[in-house]
Formats: sequence, structure tokens, C-alpha cells
Amino acid sequence: MPFATSDPQYQARLGAFREGLQKLGRIDGRDVQIEYRASAGNPDEIRKYATELVSLAPNVIVATGVSTVVPLQQATRSVPIVFVVVPDPVGAGIVDNLAQPCGNVTGFMWNEYGLSGKWLELLKEIAPRVTRVGVFRNPAISAGIGQFAAIQSMAPSLGVDLTPLDVRDAAEIERAVSAFARAPNGGLIVTGSALAAAHRDLLIALAAQHKLPAVYYESSFVAHGGLISYGADILEEYRLAAGYVDRILRGEQPADLPVRAPTKYETAINLKTAKALDIEIPPSVLARTNEVIE
Repeated sequence: MPFATSDPQYQARLGAFREGLQKLGRIDGRDVQIEYRASAGNPDEIRKYATELVSLAPNVIVATGVSTVVPLQQATRSVPIVFVVVPDPVGAGIVDNLAQPCGNVTGFMWNEYGLSGKWLELLKEIAPRVTRVGVFRNPAISAGIGQFAAIQSMAPSLGVDLTPLDVRDAAEIERAVSAFARAPNGGLIVTGSALAAAHRDLLIALAAQHKLPAVYYESSFVAHGGLISYGADILEEYRLAAGYVDRILRGEQPADLPVRAPTKYETAINLKTAKALDIEIPPSVLARTNEVIE
């Protein structure tokens, strides 16, 4: 997973996965033995852990995100891999198609790239004055390029100029966001990546410091002080992944398990952050919000 072990999201996601296993009668340490690796979003660590886990010859590996799945695919074409939180796995080259993934990889897609355009629509809905949007992305992965392209396709109709914020570490993030914020009427979109997850608190702090209304790809950002998010219910993906792990342990092959799309999307809003930014959330947005943080 692309988190530090101290991150609450690391614990929450593992908890959801173990909960899913437990409902199927598999208790960690009793019925199954689970090896854990947390990379904190570091690409070198991800590659190292991919090699380590494959060398253990496990029955199945659960992997989070494109940046984790790709190194695992490079390390093994035989050990079954169940992925979660992967946008557009066909476009990313991870599976051949959703119905028949082929090979040793299947799992639960986070969304199609097209959903990313909704982040821009949501930003304009809550902050109509925004005419410039910085898009935080990781251009080294297919998801970074695909998500940006979907946002870009929406920009002309919404009267917005986009600026890709392509960064690799904390220092670059701070410089890029600070430079973008020097001009007025700016907003921020944080697309999904291990890099964003690893630097969640920094991104939230910079948005607050520069008074940038920001839309995030998942609700943990809002829980930690971000303004608003829209995306699939990620914890549910981990619970469902436990079902695929159980089926593989019972003898089924990843190639015979279709990649599944999310069935539940959620919007989360932090009203305290909205107040600090002098943003009044429209009733139409509040009406379709799943989680409101006062």
C-alpha cells in the first residue's frame, strides 16, 4: 500500500480488508497469514517490496493503485494479483479487458478517467469565481495523464484555464502550488495517485495557506481538513477484494474473475474549511453529499 504505517488510511483500509476476510471465515494469523508492506508512496520502496513479496511465493497479492500494480506485474506473471483503487485498468495496460482480464491480474477499478471531469464541474459549482485551476497529478503513471485529459476536455465549456502541477516530492509540491497561487481566482484539483496519498497533509495545508478551493479524489482528504471530495467508496473496494482473495484461495483463477467497477460513489464536504475560505456550499451540493464534517 502507498501509505506510511502510521497513516490512519493505512489502518482503515487494512481494517476493511480484514473485515471482509473475517466475514468469509478467514482470520489473519489463524486461517491465513498476511505479509504487509507500506511504501509511503516511494517508487523505490514500491519496487523493492514488489520483489520481496513475489520472492515469498504467496498464494495471492493485494495491491493498491497503478504505481503498485505495475511493478508487481513486472516481478511476476504467475502469482495472482488482486488490485484495488486503479482507474481505468484497461487504459493503464494492466488488463486486456474488464470481462476477461487474462493473465494473473484482476480486481476492482476505482473509476474510468471520464469521472475526473466531474471534479472540475464540482469545483465550479462551489466556487464559481475560479477561472484558473491547478491540477496536481503524477505524469509518470498512466492515471496521471488520463485523469488530466478528462479534466482538460471539460475546461473550455466551463471557462477554465488549466495548469498541470507535475511534481515528484514535497519540495516540488510546495514550489508548484505557491507559484500557481500568486495569480488570483485559482482553484486546485488533486487527482488520484500514490504521490498524492503520501503528501495528503501537505496538499491540504498548502490549499489552506493560499486560500485555494480544492477538490480531492477521496474522502480521507476532507476528513483531514480538505474542502470537498468526490469518488468511489474506497473502503468498500477493500472489503470486496477480500471476496476475490477468498475465491482465489479456493482455486479460482484471476483470469476468470471479471474486473468490477464501483457501485457506490460518495461526496464529502468539510464545512469548517468552506467557512475559512468564505465559500457557501450550494444547497444542491449539500443535498447529494454523503458525509458532512462540521
